[in-house]
Amino acid sequence: MSVEPLVPETKVLAIASHVVYGHVGNTMAAFVMQTLGCEVAALNTVHYSNHLGYKQSKGTMTSADEISELYAGLKLSYLTDFDVMLSGYAPNAEVVGAIGAIGRDLKLKAATKAGSFFWVLDPVMGDEGRLYVNEVVVPAYKDLLRNADLILPNQFEAELLSEIKITTLSELTYAITKLHQDHRIPHIIVTSVRFDSSSPVISVVGSSSQVDGSARLFKIDVPALDCFFSGTGDMFAALIVVRLREAVSREGLLATNSWRSPDEVNAVELPLAKATEKVLGSMHAILEKTKIARDAELDKMSGPQGALEKDSVKRLHLRKTKAAEVRLVRNLEDLRKPDTRFRAQALSETEGWNPAKMPRPTDQVG
Repeated sequence: MSVEPLVPETKVLAIASHVVYGHVGNTMAAFVMQTLGCEVAALNTVHYSNHLGYKQSKGTMTSADEISELYAGLKLSYLTDFDVMLSGYAPNAEVVGAIGAIGRDLKLKAATKAGSFFWVLDPVMGDEGRLYVNEVVVPAYKDLLRNADLILPNQFEAELLSEIKITTLSELTYAITKLHQDHRIPHIIVTSVRFDSSSPVISVVGSSSQVDGSARLFKIDVPALDCFFSGTGDMFAALIVVRLREAVSREGLLATNSWRSPDEVNAVELPLAKATEKVLGSMHAILEKTKIARDAELDKMSGPQGALEKDSVKRLHLRKTKAAEVRLVRNLEDLRKPDTRFRAQALSETEGWNPAKMPRPTDQVG
């Protein structure tokens, strides 16, 4: 039985990491987008045996020159008719620059036809106060912001890009507004927002700017799960490509610059907010099932003799990491038919702001 595609015909260039085992980077993103009806051309920035959560891997990085050469090959055969580019993990600043050159070239190619190309930039740099990459990658990403249509930083990455320390919701809304105004970014979603590690919820805060650069902010809360998953940022990015294109298509905005809604559309009615609700519904359902499967697998490994507890620290970590690999392939229905119980709430652009307490240059990150 055929499944009706969710989106108009959509060709995506996905530039991200690749692993042989598990679902992170393009191994996650390409599968998700293809499952939901997109044609995906995957350009891999690394080729690793497994994701780095295992604390060991084998493989190679793709150089900036190799990425540029692969894109040149696509151009040579007229294979660059992409509607969307999704860019994720880049191992160094040179690769970030090569990705930026590709994004700018595709935007230039589409410049005469509004809305015909949309760049989703996931600036993968770190999380929870720790960089995954060399610090020179941060300014390299800042150089790309003005060219992106939608950026997807997590809370820590939003700090790095905005140069605002984010410890409260008011500081986060200030940082998003600053990114809109300083870099003219049309759409922003900040993921993994949690100001207290003991909080029972984790939030996503997003915004689509108005013509004057002011923010239209919304927040969505979901229950936090007591499990560390890898690849969730890649799943979010892939799902937002599909669900935003679906929402924008329904609103007749595919032929508008950066798929921007008219200024009178309020925050919770934005296509970005509607898309994010569906994304989080799918993700929460899949991750809940992953946690149940992980717990069952670890219980089985323990056995009556407590074999798991007798493992070395390293072996125990490897077993736990493997058990937490996202159960994607067997839960496709959750991708296609998301739970819609998580709803966007509108936030004021100055939510909780106290001008006397807003960050000064000495309070900024960096």
